[in-house]
Amino acid sequence: MTNETRIWTAALIVVGDEILSGRTQDKNIAQVATWLGVQGIRLREVRVVPDVMEAIVEAVNTLRARNDYLFTTGGIGPTHDDITVDAVAQALGVDVVIHPKARAILESYYETRGGLNDARLRMARVPQGADLIENRVSGAPGIKAGNVYLMAGVPGITAQMLDGLTGQLEGGLPLLSTTVGCWVAESEIADLLRETEKAFEECQIGSYPFFREGKTGANFVIRSVSDDQLKACAHALEEGLTAIGRLPVTGGI
Repeated sequence: MTNETRIWTAALIVVGDEILSGRTQDKNIAQVATWLGVQGIRLREVRVVPDVMEAIVEAVNTLRARNDYLFTTGGIGPTHDDITVDAVAQALGVDVVIHPKARAILESYYETRGGLNDARLRMARVPQGADLIENRVSGAPGIKAGNVYLMAGVPGITAQMLDGLTGQLEGGLPLLSTTVGCWVAESEIADLLRETEKAFEECQIGSYPFFREGKTGANFVIRSVSDDQLKACAHALEEGLTAIGRLPVTGGI
């Protein structure tokens, strides 16, 4: 399979007790997934873990092994419970070191903000051998260690780090999608959906039912890296719905 057609995959670990407790609602999953899609990389799985060393290490080693890329958000700040760098270093079997360029960036950033103290210097710590990911918002950079990318937990800062990575990751073709809607119960057309997807091996069909205006309907999102296959699959699904007396709505309801 060529680089263009093979599916590149990524996983995301969201680190933070505040996410698991419900105090903070995560916004990074959608942001990272959307960005990866544009890079031609499929977000395959997401795991939310607490600020516990063993939990992060286990998740990092499991997910980096079965995906091309692994992203983490959270736990790279200045406080004692920010342990993602330590956990990734442990998972990779390397020491934690102060990155000289990260230190210089932080010294410059904090020069007019009270100077670089021990807590702020924590944000220059990286797994040995790691590279930096630019952060134009708050000085502290993200980190690339092998196929693991450590990013901030704050969505606005994560967005800047992703922007800095745009075009730098090897990936396949971007994932395309189109939607067909219909006022029909999912269960009525389960066979049609299965048969249509089977006929177009390069496509996946996701079914998203809803209840509106006292009626049951569903939107069917078709995804593929091939524009031709995508259009052909959508056309076949619309013809199948029409054949059983159901009116398809191109673009969704």
